[in-house]
Amino acid sequence: MTSLMAEMFPVFTVGVRSTILFSIGSVGLGFCVGVLICAMRLGRSRSLYVLSSFYVSAMRGMPLFVQLLIAYYCLPLVGFNVSPEVSALLTLAACTGAYQAEILRGGFLGIPPGQIEAARMSGLNSWQILRHIQVPQAVRLTFPSLLNEAVAMVKASSLISAVGVLELTRAAQNIAASTYRPLPVYLTAGAIYLVITVGVSVAGAILERRLRVGQAS
Repeated sequence: MTSLMAEMFPVFTVGVRSTILFSIGSVGLGFCVGVLICAMRLGRSRSLYVLSSFYVSAMRGMPLFVQLLIAYYCLPLVGFNVSPEVSALLTLAACTGAYQAEILRGGFLGIPPGQIEAARMSGLNSWQILRHIQVPQAVRLTFPSLLNEAVAMVKASSLISAVGVLELTRAAQNIAASTYRPLPVYLTAGAIYLVITVGVSVAGAILERRLRVGQAS
């Protein structure tokens, strides 16, 4: 067992770091995509509404695994010769962006219209209203759902192993194949995923509490 742990540790370390970085990167980029898509859906342009609605429906209706394969194989065909890591990150961000857009839309709709009108009368443009009024309040209103989406993306990042990216699941597969002891290897991987997701949940709960205190004060 000691030799097995010694063999697993360096490979799992690389996999854990990759999983955390891909999760953070995809959620961060996805939030930007979500804000943009949400603004398009709630805007006055009919064409932007149709385009953004189609995007949300397509990304939410198609399995993430299929999206990863499409991006991996199709991007080079249209002239985008990116690495598997970049392809995987962009796909994760595009997928979670659609879900975050729907989450944020509920928050945007929960903002009293009078605040938006008052901001316009004060001379703020649409970008300033979005940045200083709509996004901060929408995040506070929808933070628990956004946190759940972040946890979901940690687990969904395991799918990028299918396109050759070394993350936690891929690391476990490599170790299991070399040691012929899959049970302890995958149990260890599962425990690590549990630690990461619980850590994200705890950190999110602390941040949510601070947001509530800041809003109350």
